[in-house]
Amino acid sequence: MLFYYVRHGEPIYNPDSLTPLGQEQAKALAKRLCIHGIDRVFSSPSNRAMQTAKPICDLLHKEITLCDWAEEGLAMRDFGVPHPVHGRTWCFYDNRILEIFRSPEVRKLDDKWYEHPQLAAYDFARGVERVNTAVDEFFLSLGYRHDRENSRYEVVKPNRDRVALFAHQGFGIAFFSSMLDIPYPIFATHFDFSHSSMSVINFETRGQYVYPQVLQTSNDAHLYREGILTGYHNSIKF
Repeated sequence: MLFYYVRHGEPIYNPDSLTPLGQEQAKALAKRLCIHGIDRVFSSPSNRAMQTAKPICDLLHKEITLCDWAEEGLAMRDFGVPHPVHGRTWCFYDNRILEIFRSPEVRKLDDKWYEHPQLAAYDFARGVERVNTAVDEFFLSLGYRHDRENSRYEVVKPNRDRVALFAHQGFGIAFFSSMLDIPYPIFATHFDFSHSSMSVINFETRGQYVYPQVLQTSNDAHLYREGILTGYHNSIKF
């Protein structure tokens, strides 16, 4: 199985939708994905995620299966912290928490990172448990049982499908941390996703087990093909 994680195109957050640029990004992505096809399409229930998925679904005549657990608002509830201006922001945007995330004490706690005394004021444990449960149920439905103790997946029903999940940045960081058994502070500190980017993970069966291999992260070659340059959060151009 090849698994694609796609962040939505450039958004308008209120009302929840895509900008004209975001719509062009979604069309460019659809052209890229339709070359080899997608067998199953999943999406967060947010309009911006569904609108990003729509062009490829139209091209391949696929239906979208909604995943309520991938909604960005739930992820912000679980992994957000108070902000004096915006009310709430992602924990990985808070410099004080980032310093804690990088500390040797947090690294030693590994997947129990949220038990660090300076993080005890936040209910990160609830978020980790919620996302872990959702991730394990999702991949089991695709034929792979997550063996967290050994950081691998047991093959229940192997397939050669190409499966895409269209969702978000903040949720995606928690999702990848859970899927790959990488402690959240490590992934949140060092990885991110650009608008309409796709990340590809290979669930190649090796005997009874699968060790997911990341082939690409935050790839946006489809934008260059259509003459659209990357503008990460409309601030970093490359």
